[in-house]
This record gives sequence, structure tokens and C-alpha cells, in this order.
Amino acid sequence: MFHELTDNNIKRRRKRIAVTACLVAALALAAFAVYGVVQENTKTQGAVALRDSILASAKQCCAIEGNYPSSLEHLEESYGLTINHDDYVITYECFADNIMPSVVVTPR
Repeated sequence: MFHELTDNNIKRRRKRIAVTACLVAALALAAFAVYGVVQENTKTQGAVALRDSILASAKQCCAIEGNYPSSLEHLEESYGLTINHDDYVITYECFADNIMPSVVVTPR
């Protein structure tokens, strides 16, 4: 059976469509905001984990060789340390062989 749409029904339908579109847009914006926060938090946690790995490898090198490594390349070649240089900027400063190096890892 065919029901004719009245002006009142058309107005209600348009209002429902507008409200639904606004809700979908708000949910999409909220999803993008949450994604951005999670992405930033993940990069920060990755930087902390990378710094801890570099320091652990440096301590292992000191225990085996008797001194701290003078460069990151030595840790990468000899101790299997894998660093993603595309995602992180790493500052590795070794003052002396018997002093633990200073390591700063910053996400790009």
C-alpha cells in the first residue's frame, strides 16, 4: 500500500538525516583526535624503549669488553642492536670509555 508523504513527514525525515549527519561527523572527528593521541603516545613509548635498549647494549658491551662503546655503530655491528633511524633522532655522546654514555632519543 502506498503512503503519501506529507510536509510534516518530509520535515521530520530531513531533521533525522541532518542529526545523523552531524553525529557521524562528530564521531569521525573524535576518532581522528583519539588516533592522533594514540599515535603520539606510541612514538613516545617507542623512544623510551629504544633508549633503554641502547643503554642495555652499552652496559653489555662494557661488561664484555671492559669499556663503553664510543659509537652507536659499534653497538649495531657487534651487539645486534637494530635502530630505526627514519623514525627517531638519536644523540649518543660518550665522554670517556669508563663513563656511561649520554643517550637522547627523540621521535621525528
